[in-house]
Amino acid sequence: MLRIVSWNINGIRSPLQRVINEDPNTSTTMALERTLDKLNADIVCLQETKVTRDVLTEPLAIIEGYNSYFSFCRNRSGYSGVATFCKDSTTPVAAEEGLSGLLATQNGDVGCYGDMDEFTEEELRALDNEGRALLTQHKIRTQEGKEKTLTLINVYCPHVDPGKPERLAFKMHFYRLLQIRAEALLAAGSHVIILGDLNTAHRPIDHWDSVNLECFEEDPGRKWMDGLLSTPDSQAESHVGPFIDSYRCFQPKQKGAFTCWSVVTGARYLNYGSRLDYVIGDKSLVIDSFQASFLMPEIMGSDHCPVGAVLNVSSVPAKQCPPLCTRFLPEFSGTQLKIFHFLVHQKQDPAIKQSTLQLSKQSQPPSHQNKARLHSTRPRPAQVGSNRGQRNLKSYFQPSPNLECPSFNALVTPEMPGEVLVKVMKGQVKTSDSKAKDEKEVQTSFWKSVLGGPLPIPLCKGHREPCVLRTVKKPGPNLGRHFYMCARPQGHPSDPSSRCNFFLWSRPS
Repeated sequence: MLRIVSWNINGIRSPLQRVINEDPNTSTTMALERTLDKLNADIVCLQETKVTRDVLTEPLAIIEGYNSYFSFCRNRSGYSGVATFCKDSTTPVAAEEGLSGLLATQNGDVGCYGDMDEFTEEELRALDNEGRALLTQHKIRTQEGKEKTLTLINVYCPHVDPGKPERLAFKMHFYRLLQIRAEALLAAGSHVIILGDLNTAHRPIDHWDSVNLECFEEDPGRKWMDGLLSTPDSQAESHVGPFIDSYRCFQPKQKGAFTCWSVVTGARYLNYGSRLDYVIGDKSLVIDSFQASFLMPEIMGSDHCPVGAVLNVSSVPAKQCPPLCTRFLPEFSGTQLKIFHFLVHQKQDPAIKQSTLQLSKQSQPPSHQNKARLHSTRPRPAQVGSNRGQRNLKSYFQPSPNLECPSFNALVTPEMPGEVLVKVMKGQVKTSDSKAKDEKEVQTSFWKSVLGGPLPIPLCKGHREPCVLRTVKKPGPNLGRHFYMCARPQGHPSDPSSRCNFFLWSRPS
């Protein structure tokens, strides 16, 4: 059996930190090992790792029993990125970063790119530079004993921000490039699985609020999935694409099968989300070899949950990891360059060399005779008690002009009455500092009486419960303003336990 799991982790450290919080003595490596063990898969595909090569550390990359592969965003730090962890028993025969082939090294790559003439090289490079695709190619053996090739395409498809409409064109170009590459691999005789965050809920059953979304089925992303997938259904139009959504193959009518929820609204508590994560296989592979396709909503640590599939095939591991394997990176392989490799030896001008030699002689320690000469000419330190020597300790305690009583230096004298000293020590003699403190307290009391302090937290009208304070983060005239809303998690409007529609600005505009 071959078990494959995909998970958008929203930052590779997010699920690890959850493990570390449970056991503070856990190292990063141990946390990653426990996370992989919890997923219990032969191959784990991660999306939105949010690491670039310059910040990737060995504990995140090298795990005993696994070989890992990373694709990094080349445009921004802490953005996008995908990674694939394969058990040593499923070591791939080839691995490649990107879909276009522009990032290929011609050594251990997957190949089979198809006709990409509709894109310019600049467009292809822009699509691959965000670190959204990683391919690993494996040898598998069927139940009948036949060896075949299986290519996994681990993808993190673009999200369309309403404030950036140009990203829709980028997303559709990425979809098109993904389909060209997948179909080229199929045509070359390889089985293909596309898995990861596709960032589109395909059908109304896959979205919590599809009935209220205008032109739901006319969305360009959903139309692309219609052409990619084969979805025979007596209640809907049948599609005859080359791939099958494995989860809907096994659970065609399952409602509430979501994989992503809003963290801000707490929608996961009431399962108010959408299905954005998929394991999609070519028709013959899903029909002949898939045993199950599943969701793992019980796994926490991200705004997505893992998804996966089980195939009744066995893996034939490669004898050696492909060159893209993380352990072969110079910073992890033990063959990294030494610092002197970056230093260039230059010929030195004779005049500069002579001056350098003179400076070095001057900086040398003096001889014994020179030391004696220096000691004889060095001024002797002033004698203690002389006018040129150290000042008297009492001279450092001068009377302060701001005190309302004699200075402490004047009070602490042999002639000082004992009761005055007691008063000073007990703080009964007021100084300017205590006076300033009293004035500050008076001012604080005055402003408290004028302003009255913060307003009490309002109660929502639906449940009569204290609201929660939020901040507007969407660009516009209200950016940065604070408002109150119902503190309950988001859910279906018909669910009385979900949040109500209460809204109130914290202060007038």
